[in-house]
Amino acid sequence: MSSVAVIDYGMGNLHSIAKALQHADSRVNVQITADAALIRMADRVVFPGVGAIRDCMQALNESGLADVIREVAHSKPFLGICLGMQALLTDSEENDGIACLNLFPGHAHRFTDHMFDADGNVLKIPHMGWNQVKQKPHPLWRDIPDHSRFYFVHSYFAVPDDQRHSAASADYPQAFTCALAKENMFAVQFHPEKSQTVGLQLLQNFLAWDGTA
Repeated sequence: MSSVAVIDYGMGNLHSIAKALQHADSRVNVQITADAALIRMADRVVFPGVGAIRDCMQALNESGLADVIREVAHSKPFLGICLGMQALLTDSEENDGIACLNLFPGHAHRFTDHMFDADGNVLKIPHMGWNQVKQKPHPLWRDIPDHSRFYFVHSYFAVPDDQRHSAASADYPQAFTCALAKENMFAVQFHPEKSQTVGLQLLQNFLAWDGTA
């Protein structure tokens, strides 16, 4: 039986993503765990995240999970979600600057204040709700129509140093990277577990993915 480790570093409710993964493929053994051995043994790893990057990185560093993530992210299909995507970057300007895992060279920047849509309406921070995602070719987009809408909740966004690592974008109001891809790693800013049919399809694609582009 295939296994998936959902990394638990003590922040956020992880049961929704675990339930969504189980719903995506009932044959998969999904474990929410902070056990390094279980994470290393799993066939696939999911790294979700919510909250502040400072607290996230402090928890990862103090628990030793930062090194575990760096290890498994190079060895098996790996999916980062929301703050879990931003933590894969080099650093974030949140909390006056926080060093991250540096698995994707790049930076997390805050949306600027006083943003407006095409009709002159003020855009709120955080960016919260449904938004269209413009795909670039990758196996995890299989059977998901381009420009499908996914659910977002975030105030910071990824700016990869290498635009070849950008796997999708959304507009708020300017285009920003909302998915990253490199080798066996894939990460999304939106929440697939809250994105209904298309989110479930992305999780199904991840569970079937062999880690190659």
